Amino acid sequence: MTSPTWLYENFEPSGSAIGFRITRKLDEVQSPFQKIEVFESTDWGNVMLIDGAMMVTTRDNFLYHEMMSHPALFTHPDPKQVVIIGGGDCGTLREVLRHPGVERAVQCDIDEQVTRMSEKHFPELCESNGDPRAEVLFDDGIAYMANCAPGSLDVVIVDATDPVGPAVGLFNKAFFESCFRALKDDGILVQQSESPLVLLDLIRDMRAEMGKAGFDSFQTLPFPQPCYPSGWWSCTLARKGGRGFDFREADAAAKVFETKYYSAGIHAAAQVMPPFMAEALG
Repeated sequence: MTSPTWLYENFEPSGSAIGFRITRKLDEVQSPFQKIEVFESTDWGNVMLIDGAMMVTTRDNFLYHEMMSHPALFTHPDPKQVVIIGGGDCGTLREVLRHPGVERAVQCDIDEQVTRMSEKHFPELCESNGDPRAEVLFDDGIAYMANCAPGSLDVVIVDATDPVGPAVGLFNKAFFESCFRALKDDGILVQQSESPLVLLDLIRDMRAEMGKAGFDSFQTLPFPQPCYPSGWWSCTLARKGGRGFDFREADAAAKVFETKYYSAGIHAAAQVMPPFMAEALG
């Protein structure tokens, strides 16, 4: 490219598009599962796309990774054993390992090339990959959860792409049953749950599938995410045994690591569901 141009992702379900001004393509690989591209932008750092969908940018990834990790980890009373399904860019793994009490964090993504591209073009997201508590696997996350020992995990984070292609099996009752079985009685499941503005039906259906699997308490937390359709995203937490979502607010306020978005106040504010979401999700 000799001058900046625009890169767009058209999102048919919302009748809208996301675009970034880019200067050049840095890399491209066709893995056995999907096409991965990385571009250099003028204002957002590097931008990764998977099968044409925006996945991560240097500038705004902290919003997603912090909200996928810290609300669940500060809600659990004492998280030690954590599994991340997906998350190949390694940003969620980095955030999980900021918690000194975590003893082991397994990241299981089916596509090794996502991690290799992240190591090359988003090295800051991979800075904890060598942590002795980390185990980075490249395998089928559905099979991994099905084979987990019952009652062995404190937190399961499903950091998956949209429910298409390799990720389609991560949004249904069968997968959630595996998560339910693997979690301890006070365990927490958290799943990225798309845009609460334009995909509320998907969130409602996903929570219903979680309910069929045995979970009976749900909390959907919205947060800004400029590189995703509508610019507004969410994660959904699920628990069993009627446990609620009071979090360790004092611990969150006194956390020993820095964050750019997450705080005890942000966590508390995200728990206040907008009326249109409350009406749709109950």
